[in-house]
Amino acid sequence: MTDASPPLIPASPLTGSSLAEAVDVLVGLDPDLGAVVARFGRPPLWDREPGFPTLVHLILEQQVSLASAKAAFDRLLVAAAPLTPEAFLRLDDAELLAIGFSRQKTRYTRALARAVDAGELDLDALAHATDDEVDLRLTALPGIGPWTATIYRLMVLRRPDAWPIHDMALAQAIAEVRGLSRRPAAAEMLALAEGWRPWRAVAARILWHHYLSVRADRSAGRERGSRPDVGVDRAHQPQP
Repeated sequence: MTDASPPLIPASPLTGSSLAEAVDVLVGLDPDLGAVVARFGRPPLWDREPGFPTLVHLILEQQVSLASAKAAFDRLLVAAAPLTPEAFLRLDDAELLAIGFSRQKTRYTRALARAVDAGELDLDALAHATDDEVDLRLTALPGIGPWTATIYRLMVLRRPDAWPIHDMALAQAIAEVRGLSRRPAAAEMLALAEGWRPWRAVAARILWHHYLSVRADRSAGRERGSRPDVGVDRAHQPQP
């Protein structure tokens, strides 16, 4: 019997070429993922720039739609240009409320800004830290929980095996691709993804690609008069 295990995790972050190679590996291992790629093509890399602005954006994305978070983030970029911890800390409560920050997210982001400004959190150093160290350093701050830390590893640090078990859109995509009767819980997400190691972050991109593409197709269908989509309507619906 041949060993069908995927190759070892590459030493460097995912790139466009290594993502394509990993997608090919997963397609060969998992027919359900293969069906997604056959229907919609390879997923994008979906990477983000490292640093303070991206973490602020992730905090804004907690528990709201991506469109709403992006609108608030765009307003913030205008109010605090360039967006640095120092510039953010100069904004008062009323200004942040007008931008779109809740009282809770104002508190979270100020704590982040103070930690980065004081050197208590070195965001540049995260690129060289282990996955566990990244999670430990980020989740030490209020308002940054497992979802935010894992998404930072997946999209910013581009770690190949990051797996956001608290992402509800990802759980919805797995339910649809696997034909499950409900979205799997966080613990079930770990078990369902075990066979995708060490490329779980690539599997996540394939599943998000399914999620977004299916909903785009349904949206186009609604414009033609078809039945409305009653499913989850967010690319991410995170737990902080």
